[in-house]
Amino acid sequence: MNLSIVEQIASSLKGNMTKVIKGKDTEISKLIMALLCNGHILLEDIPGTGKTTSAKALAKSLGCQFKRIQFTPDLLPSDLMGINFYNQKEQDFIFKPGPIFTHILLADEINRATPRTQSSLLECMEEAQVTVDGITYPLEAPFLVIATQNPIETQGTFPLPEAQLDRFFMRLSMGYPSEADEINVLSSQANASPLNDLQCVVTKEQILEAQTAVKEVKVSDSIKAYIVAISNATRQDSRLKLGLSLRGSLAMFKASKAFAAMAGRDYVIPDDVKAIVKDVALHRVIYNGYQIASNVHTLEGIFEDLLSQVPVPIE
Repeated sequence: MNLSIVEQIASSLKGNMTKVIKGKDTEISKLIMALLCNGHILLEDIPGTGKTTSAKALAKSLGCQFKRIQFTPDLLPSDLMGINFYNQKEQDFIFKPGPIFTHILLADEINRATPRTQSSLLECMEEAQVTVDGITYPLEAPFLVIATQNPIETQGTFPLPEAQLDRFFMRLSMGYPSEADEINVLSSQANASPLNDLQCVVTKEQILEAQTAVKEVKVSDSIKAYIVAISNATRQDSRLKLGLSLRGSLAMFKASKAFAAMAGRDYVIPDDVKAIVKDVALHRVIYNGYQIASNVHTLEGIFEDLLSQVPVPIE
C-alpha cells in the first residue's frame, strides 16, 4: 500500500487551493477526501460564500477534463448526456456526447433544473455510465460531480429528492469567513482573482493511484460494527422519519478510510468515523417533525445525541 501518494496528493491539493480559498482548511480537506473516495459532493450554502470558486479551484488543481453546466429550468436531459443525430453524409445516426462526458463536472445550482433533468444524473453518479437510446456509454475514471445549491432561495427551484441526495457522498457548507480571512480575500483579489493563475498540481494517474491506495486501508470488524450501529441508531430513532441507507453506511466506511489515509495511517480508528459521520449522513436523513429536512442544526443535535449513545469500540 502506497500511503505516501495519498498524503502527497492531499498536501499538494490543499496547498494549491488555499491560494484561492482562505481560512477553509477543514472544508478543503473534506473536498479532497471525497475525491479520494470517488464520491460526489453537494456544496450547499447561501450565495457568495465560495461554493463555485471552491469547485473551480479543485478542478483547476487536477490534471483532468473539467466542464461546468449552469442548471436552469429549461435544461433538458439531452443537454447533459448528448444525443444521437442523423449524419446525412454517412447516412447513419452518430452519438454526440454531452458535457457529462468529462472527469470533473460542476453542476451549478442543481436545484434550478426540473426533476426530469436532475434524474438524468442518477445513473452516471451511481454507475459511472450514461444510457442514451438503449446504448450504454461508460464514463472515464475518475468521474466526480460537484453540485452547488442555495438552500435559502426556493422560488423557481426544484428540491432534490431523497434518492438523489443519497447519491451524494458528502454534503458540505463553506460558511462565512472570519474577519481576518475576509480581509485576506480582499487583499488577494485587489488586482485579479488568484483563481486565474491556479496551476495543475496533480495528474489523473496520481488520483487513480491514490484512490486505489485508500481502498486498501484496514478496517477492523469492531469498527465495521460501530458504523452499522450508528446507521441502525438513525433508523430506530423516533425523531427521524428516514434513517441512513446502506449507501450511507458505505459512505461512512469509505470516508473513514480516506480520513485515516490522509492522517498517515493504514487503519481506521473510531475517531475517524466520528470526524466524518455528519458530513456523509446529515443530508441522507429526514427530521420527523415540523422543521424541514435541511434544518442542519436540529439534525446535528440529534446526531450528537445518537453518537453519545452508541458504544465506542476499543481499538
